[in-house]
Amino acid sequence: MSRPLTVTIPHNLGREVALARIRVGIVQLRSTYAGQFTVLDETWTGDKLDFRISALKQTVSGSIEVADTTVTVSVMLPLFLAMLAEKAKAAIQHRGQLMLEKK
Repeated sequence: MSRPLTVTIPHNLGREVALARIRVGIVQLRSTYAGQFTVLDETWTGDKLDFRISALKQTVSGSIEVADTTVTVSVMLPLFLAMLAEKAKAAIQHRGQLMLEKK
């Protein structure tokens, strides 16, 4: 059974700039953590990314939705990974804020 995890990250960048930063950040994450997860499926529809990844022999699905003032990350964690939900939430929040910081 899966457990949902949702993180909303506020920003003041506007939708287009936030979307560009998220796209670049995802490419960087793939490179940095290449040995720790595999992307099984990734589909952008407008400002929303739906994805499925494999991590720790578990399949994780979710989405990232970019809006004018927020980015919402929703992930369905398998029971095994749900035990790590609070750590995952903190990591997603931190990484998201780094991607969206004004430069």
